[in-house]
Amino acid sequence: MKGVTYQEYNPNLWQSLVQLQARVREHVSVLGLELVLDEAEGYAYLRQRCSDKDEEEQELPRLVPRRQLGYSVSLLLTLFRKKLAEFDATSGETRLILSHEEIAEMVRLFLPETTNEARLLDRLETDIRKIEEMGFIRRLRGEENKFEVRRILKAFIDAQWLGQFEQRLAQYRAYISDKDSEEEGNVERS
Repeated sequence: MKGVTYQEYNPNLWQSLVQLQARVREHVSVLGLELVLDEAEGYAYLRQRCSDKDEEEQELPRLVPRRQLGYSVSLLLTLFRKKLAEFDATSGETRLILSHEEIAEMVRLFLPETTNEARLLDRLETDIRKIEEMGFIRRLRGEENKFEVRRILKAFIDAQWLGQFEQRLAQYRAYISDKDSEEEGNVERS
């Protein structure tokens, strides 16, 4: 009941879950949870059921904790999701594998320029470990600098959210561009 169940890692449990999913859904609904089962992608997990405001029953306590994510972790998750969408559109492969260097290059475009490269890489490694603990990526055995982006990420960051993030990013870029132009104008007048 805790974490994600993957078809590839536990085929017997997966088969039982698929066969008994109606009974599992009924059982966990009593706890205020719902089963999310994606047979095509091969994963299943439980999430807190959204309560309708019209329901007269009292609200159940939260069993699935929410996590507040910082900017750098959110950005990295979004970049992984975007890369996964591009990968699915252009490749026939099922596993997206990224190296540490590729991840660093993806993130570098969105972080302020710094002279302390080591500090940037340490921060990136911390963020990668956090995302790994959350189960959205996993290190490949025998290759410590390569990561598989897990498909469960698609369930947490959907296409609509990705589109909204792109709009906010464009607004941010426009704001920074305007601010830089304004600063250049002030320098020229001096």
